This record gives sequence, structure tokens and C-alpha cells, in this order.
Amino acid sequence: MIRWGIISTGGIASTFASELAHTDSGIAVAVGSRRAASAEAFGDRFGIPNRHGSYEALVADPEVDAVYVGTPHPMHHEDALLALRAGKHVLVEKPFTMNAAEAVELVAEARQRERFLMEAMWARFLPHMLEIRRLLADGVLGDIVHVIADHCQWFEEDASHRLFAPELGGGALLDLGIYPVSFASMVLGVPNRVEAIADPAFTGVDAQTSILLGYESGAHALLSCTLRAVGSTRASIVGTDARIEIDGAFYQPTSFTLIPREGEPQRFFETPAEGGLRHEADEVARCIEAGELESPGMPLDETVAIMRTMDAVAAATA
Repeated sequence: MIRWGIISTGGIASTFASELAHTDSGIAVAVGSRRAASAEAFGDRFGIPNRHGSYEALVADPEVDAVYVGTPHPMHHEDALLALRAGKHVLVEKPFTMNAAEAVELVAEARQRERFLMEAMWARFLPHMLEIRRLLADGVLGDIVHVIADHCQWFEEDASHRLFAPELGGGALLDLGIYPVSFASMVLGVPNRVEAIADPAFTGVDAQTSILLGYESGAHALLSCTLRAVGSTRASIVGTDARIEIDGAFYQPTSFTLIPREGEPQRFFETPAEGGLRHEADEVARCIEAGELESPGMPLDETVAIMRTMDAVAAATA
């Protein structure tokens, strides 16, 4: 059982704590907040015994094996470094950092200290995604030609909401776009061409970003994200022999259809598997028990490459 310490008491930290209750691989033993009252309330809510009024105290807790960093994006780098330097294994909420330079520093720190580190891209570890990766590895689709994915949601315009707040890393790209960009990376790897357009929200953060990625193989990825409207949140992978159509929301437990160029379509996970963040928590525990310092499902070099793609998108839309 991995003994988890949770940095932050916000919404995603609450989801992570709830999901841990559905796994046999770990338990939350400590929570840290900048305000002691928040830590106490969070601890009461989730039955967490150790409550700390600072992140420094949380990472120093000797009962903590691994730290989950659930703070806003701009704080990921600082908070993950704090935990790594305290000798803890670390799971960092996505996006991993604000940029590739920060990601490179975190990875170097983890490798130097021989601590486990992973981006919490929970979609990678969902049952339907694992099956899709198996089909890709088996070459069922043939050569991949095209990937399409959207993550389009509606949020009421509110300057106090973190998605509209520049100081909290707001905007569609970092919060929503990371899902389709990571999905394209999982399927096609590192792009050699990045094109993008964006339009701002009333606070100056990007409200909508559309991305076109090109690859040495000749494949393309067409990705979109917005804060302005609800999209299909579907995704597809088109190959020379077959294609996969993933039902919305593609990054949550869902079903998909394998459609061969010739032959009958095949449905997978008609009744979607249960669970969400619990699967990434299980993966962290599996890796730590096996003595692995990173996950083959979300390797650190790939995380850095994804952040470089995000940097290129931001530069193209600046």
C-alpha cells in the first residue's frame, strides 16, 4: 500500500482522494494546504489522519511515500521540486508544468535523486486506452494517416475562475488542449511541424485554440480545444487498414469502435469500465513496487516532448 500525501485541497485533489478509496494499491495518509483550516476540512471529509498547514510540512511527513501535486498549473514545478527534494515519489497533475524548461528540470531532479515521477495524464491508464494501445502495437490499423481529437467545453465567463485567470495558468490550451495533444503523442509520437491559431478570452488567456501537427511519416493530427462551447469530445485514429472511433468523452472511461477497411465493425467496452484517477494511482504503486522510476505508459521523455509541443503551439499563437 502506497501511503499518499496530497498537496492542495482543490477540486482535482478531492477527486484523487475519492478515487483512492476505490483502489487497493494506496491510501491517503496526509494532506497539505497553505491554510491549516483547509487541510483540517479536507482531512475530515476524506478521513485523512495527518493534516499539515504547509506544503513543507506535508513533504516532510515520514509516513508519506508518494506525493500527489494537485495545485494550479503554475505551481506544479515548485511543488513537485519540493516533494522530490524531500525524497518522495511524485505524481504531478497535468499539464506537467507550464513549459518544457520546467519539465526538463523536474525530470533531471527525479533522475538524480532516483525518485519516481509521472505526469497524471490519467486517460493513459483507462481500460479502453490500454486496449487501443494494444491494437496499435499489433498493427491492426496499418499505417496511421490521421488523428482527430477535440476537448471543447463551455465555461461561464468569470474573471475569478481559474480557467480565465492568467496568473493561474488559465486558458483552453493548458487545461483542455493537453488531452488531445497527449493523445496525439500517444499515437504518433513527436511532430516535426506545428501550426496553430487561437483567439483570446476577455481576460487575455486563450479561449479557443486549433492545432495541426505534422509527422515525418506523413501523418497529420487535427486537434481543438475551447472554453466557449461543448464539443463532441470524441477522437479518432485513421489507418490504412482500419480506423478507431472513440466515443465522447474520449479521455474518460468510454467505448470505441474498430472499423476495418473491409469487414464488420467491432465494438469495445459497450458498457464502459468504471474508474478514473484510480487507474493512474494503481500504475504509480505498480511502478514503485517494481522499482521502476517512471511509467512505460507515460514516460518522462514523452512528457517533456509533449511540453515542447505545447510551447510550440503557444509560440505559434502568440
